[in-house]
Parts: sequence; structure tokens; C-alpha cells
Amino acid sequence: MTDGRLPKLTEIPAFAAYIAEGWDSPARTPALEPGAAEAAAAHRARLAAAFPGTTAVVAAGRAPVRSNDTAYDFRVGSDFYWLTGCAVENAVAVVSGGEATLYLPAPARPGEQGFYADSAYGELWVGPSPSLDEWARALGVEVRALPGFAGPPDGALLAGPGWAHPSRELGRVLAELRMIKDDWETARLREAVDRTVEGFAAVLAELPAAVAGGGERWLQGTFDRYARTHGNGPGYATIVGGGAHAPTLHWVRCDGPVRPGELLLLDMGVEVRSHYTADVTRTFPVSGSYSPAQRQVHDLVERAHRAGLAQVAPGRRFTDFHHAAMEVIAHGLHDWGLLPVSVDEALSERGQHHRRYLVCGIGHHLGLDVHDCARSRPEAYHGARLAPGMALTVEPGLYFHAHDRTLPPELRGIGVRIEDDLLVTAGGAENLSAALPIDASGLENWNKEKS
Repeated sequence: MTDGRLPKLTEIPAFAAYIAEGWDSPARTPALEPGAAEAAAAHRARLAAAFPGTTAVVAAGRAPVRSNDTAYDFRVGSDFYWLTGCAVENAVAVVSGGEATLYLPAPARPGEQGFYADSAYGELWVGPSPSLDEWARALGVEVRALPGFAGPPDGALLAGPGWAHPSRELGRVLAELRMIKDDWETARLREAVDRTVEGFAAVLAELPAAVAGGGERWLQGTFDRYARTHGNGPGYATIVGGGAHAPTLHWVRCDGPVRPGELLLLDMGVEVRSHYTADVTRTFPVSGSYSPAQRQVHDLVERAHRAGLAQVAPGRRFTDFHHAAMEVIAHGLHDWGLLPVSVDEALSERGQHHRRYLVCGIGHHLGLDVHDCARSRPEAYHGARLAPGMALTVEPGLYFHAHDRTLPPELRGIGVRIEDDLLVTAGGAENLSAALPIDASGLENWNKEKS
């Protein structure tokens, strides 16, 4: 009689000997974006120049636990990728003087016990994986097995997920360096935006199915599937807000209906395989045409958006586009009788009454993170002047909640946001997402073409 326990395969010599034999050698090419290794080397040189004499130990991170013994998909730490071009879970990079030593978990191949016993790195579990030597040749850096990493050397500064005490100073320097995108990065951003515009078209083509019962969730799934097909996936939680959900800034539940006659706010971005993401928003009429009240709100947001876009140029302060858009919003709300004070008082630091309907900021840096460079100093972010190579969003909106008693009934439940991705150039700025119309008539026509 047995106790019902299954035997451990590692305890059966005959099995271990048999499973070690008879395997071909499949191709094991590192998953590397063209030009990523060269770009990473240039980024390390920039870090060495900005932070001389520093040894940085940067972690790639690991997938967070979803439940029990299952995990979410792994997404590499942005600083790690910027410095290495590599996206391997649990990896660590030691960077000094522009050079890097990369510590990677080694794959377990036929003949090793881990081949069949290690569910994290055994090739029988996870598929053929590049060797350390193959990674070294692809990246142009020294690569060692992860168990050889004895911990950060004395005096090293830490960055990336997982450290108990990461260096704020190193995080700040990396964030501020990443504000200026090089040619390789801007090409990745263009790709991300182009794929995102295509994703918008894919979503609008599914409007009839959403109205028929699929709802917001159907459209969210449509975009996320498109993003996964043409990139890593969505760069952030896709926002699909129909009707009264449109004024909710981060409506990521996407579990409501899509109804004729209502607005549909889509805030979506594809993260391409180089990990750079877009972040674009448009608000469409589900039935193809805006109602008078919907168009009134959209036209005001459009005027604010265009005022903000006009302020994006080298030498302008980062906050200039914010103030320009807010001034338009405040004047419009005052003209509609929605402000309890004058425009000047509303725009003053002691007022801000118009922000009841627009509490969020209206722009941010964009890149490897959707809210890129977030660890920068305030004076290097909101207090800084724009410079060529910066990528940012401009995204004013108006959010009139259905339960807001300060609003007339015809405006309640209307939410509109327009968001574009811009690249600051030597002569001004390029709107990377200009393929999507901004004006109401243009969006109506685009909607009819795609749906």
C-alpha cells in the first residue's frame, strides 16, 4: 500500500537519464529590438557624463503575484531597459563609467535537472532561451550568471524595482536624462503612436457590436488585443468611458453599456515591443453626430487644446500650455454661467473654481512610462523650459458628472477629453498623433469612415 504521494521525478535516476537524451538544439535568439543595444550604450555614456564616478546597480524587476502561485505578465523596469536594451526578468545590471556587467538567470537545458524541474527557467517549461554568451554578443556587454551576483558593491547606488533602499538621487538623474529622447527613442514613439491610431480605428469598427450588447468591455478587449498583437500590449489600463462614465478620469472598469446618442471617451496607448508607449484620447459620438450640448462642450475643449498646443515649443515653460488651456476653459465656463466668481479670481491661486470640472493636470512627459520621468525634481519638470527631444502630452478636458447639481441638466453626464502626443523640435513641436482629427466635424467623419 502507498500513501498516494506521487514520486518526485528528480528522485528517479532512470527518468533523469532518459529525459536528458534525444533533444535537438533549437534556435535561441535573444529578444532584442533593432538598435536597442547601441541606444543603451549611448544612454550609459550619458549617465556616466551626468553622474561621473558612480556605480549604479539597476534591477529589471519581476512579475508581481496575481494570486497564490500565478503572476501577472512581466514588464521590465524602465531604467533597466533604458540602460541595457534587455528585458529579462530578475536580471541585474552593474553600470559604471558607461560600461555594464549584466547578471541574468541562466536557462536550464537538456541534461540539467532544472530542464524539467525548474518551472521558472527550465526550457521544458518556458521554451528555448538564449544562453548568457548569446546575450553578451547581442548586447555588447559582459554577461554573467545571476547566482554570481554577490550584491551591490560598496558605495553603489540602487535603482529599479525590488530594492529596499533605492537611491533617490540616481532615480532623479535617470528620470531627467530620459526627458530628452534620442533619434532611436523618437522612432519608437512614432511607432507607438501610429499603432495606437490604428487601434482607435479597430475599436470604432466594433462600435456596432458594443452597442448591440458588448459594451465598454468589448471595446476595451478590442484595443487590448490589437495592442498585444502589434506590441507588448496596452501601455496602461485602457479607458473606455461611455455616457455618464466619460467624466470619470480613470474609468478602467469598462463594465458599462455603450448607448446610441451618448459620448464615448477613449484613452488608449499601445506599448510597442521596445517598451515605449503612446497615450492618446479622443471623444466620439456613438451615433456618429454630436448633440448640440455635446458639441458645445467638445468645441470648448478643442479651443483649449489648440491654445495648449500653440504653447509647446523650445524655450517655453512646461506649464505654459497648462495655463493657456486653463484660461480658455475658465472663460468658456464663465460665459456659460458656471463660475461663481470672475475669470480672474477663478484663475488666481486662491480661486481655481474652474478646476471643479477639470481637477487633473493636462499634460505629462511620455516615453518608456506613460507618465515618464516622474522622479525628476519639480524645477526640472513643471518648472523647466521645454527643449528639443522632449516628448509630452497635452490633454485638456471637461468632466461634467451626472450627479453634479451645479450643472444644468443638459450638461450632466458629458465628459470630453482631447489628448495628443507631441515631440518638441528645434523649430517648435510635431504632433505625433495628428492623424486623428481634433475638431468635432473631423471626428464625426473619421468615426463614420471607421465604424
